[in-house]
Amino acid sequence: MPFIPHTEDDVGEMLAAIGVRDIEALFDEIPPQLKTGDLAGVPPGLDEMQATRLMEDRAGRDARFLCFIGAGAYEHHIPAAVWQIATRGEFYSAYTPYQAEASQGTLQLLYEFQSMMASLTGLDASNASLYDGASALAEAVLMAVRAHKSSRRVLMPRSVHPRYRQVVSAIVANQGIELVELPFDPATGRTAAEATGDFAAFVVAQPNFFGVLEDVDALTDWAHSRGMLVIACVNPTSLALLAAPGRWGAAGADIAVGEGQPLGVPLANGGPYFGFIACRQALVRQMPGRIVGRTVDVEGNAGFTLTLQAREQHIRRSKATSNICTNQGLAVTAATIYMSLLGPDGLSRVARRSHANLRGLLQRLARIDGVHRAFDSPVFHEAVLCLPRPVDAVLGRMRRSGVLGGYDLNADYPELGNAVLVCTTETKTDADLDAHASVLAEALDAR
Repeated sequence: MPFIPHTEDDVGEMLAAIGVRDIEALFDEIPPQLKTGDLAGVPPGLDEMQATRLMEDRAGRDARFLCFIGAGAYEHHIPAAVWQIATRGEFYSAYTPYQAEASQGTLQLLYEFQSMMASLTGLDASNASLYDGASALAEAVLMAVRAHKSSRRVLMPRSVHPRYRQVVSAIVANQGIELVELPFDPATGRTAAEATGDFAAFVVAQPNFFGVLEDVDALTDWAHSRGMLVIACVNPTSLALLAAPGRWGAAGADIAVGEGQPLGVPLANGGPYFGFIACRQALVRQMPGRIVGRTVDVEGNAGFTLTLQAREQHIRRSKATSNICTNQGLAVTAATIYMSLLGPDGLSRVARRSHANLRGLLQRLARIDGVHRAFDSPVFHEAVLCLPRPVDAVLGRMRRSGVLGGYDLNADYPELGNAVLVCTTETKTDADLDAHASVLAEALDAR
């Protein structure tokens, strides 16, 4: 099995229960001359991530790509325990918890997920997840417009993920909501907060699609001073290092959304993933989907139940805040287990290693003639590079060498020229960074 959950204390208790001093004593019937003793030539032990990487390398040596793409879907290490636990029958086959008395395990897990996301975002409440990060942002826009009441216009920076902007537009355009695009500074990649008129909300991505860290305190205070709600669109891994949205500026963001895939969900060819949304207590009744609450029964024992269910499946359609009919429960289960296993310190180490790897990659790539950063702002674990040749041809050559060199920005941001978005996570080694730099240099030299 890929994950053995017993600690040394667990093993000791089991041995004591059967009256055996150690595991070796269970095999005392084997004659000593038949035992091999120490194994010569066995290398030192590896930790789980290193062992997994070694086996993956050997199993797929002829077909596995070294990935530096990112752009909203991130290759993080997922401990074996995560999906070993998530695919247990009580989690894997559990369905919507309509009957609380029969669904306490599922409800408790969702409650723990909500508690973790509220803590990570620094806000008061979280729901039990949504379909994905893009639809979560659309729901946040609808939520903000309902709460604001006097305006149906929302400021949407051009530096927000292009697919997110497309999804939001598709969902809200026919509901009389206008998305007003804000440009980004061509030197810094940061959002230029310049707009006049009445707006219900301002979307602030941190980091934005270019990997750039926005001045979220200034943007939040600017929006609040003009009567707008602030919707934070965040990478959850980055929140282990960066300020939580609830602490942005003087009053904090009002709503936070994002894609939960980095939290223990594999790339899986694009899904299924899950979205998250959290908000201030004053907005909780505008939150879409459902919220699990904790209470006590008549005997004082803790119990869990669906507390708010503002969706058309539970209340009159005219009063529903959303038509969300389920959530990505299995992905949320994995994320809850992932966050429980890593804890705050572990998630912080993942974030720090991801950032350090990006710095290492950028230092290597800066030595290649014609390659330079597009923006001079601080970044988390992604950055935009300008190349001296067309990006599609360069990335094609890199792919043939087994390296997925980054995301071509030409279709979404043609004004940036030959620009590519590169990403690193904690999974990358120094050898990986060297490989990217070497293959990129060869691709640029090829004729």
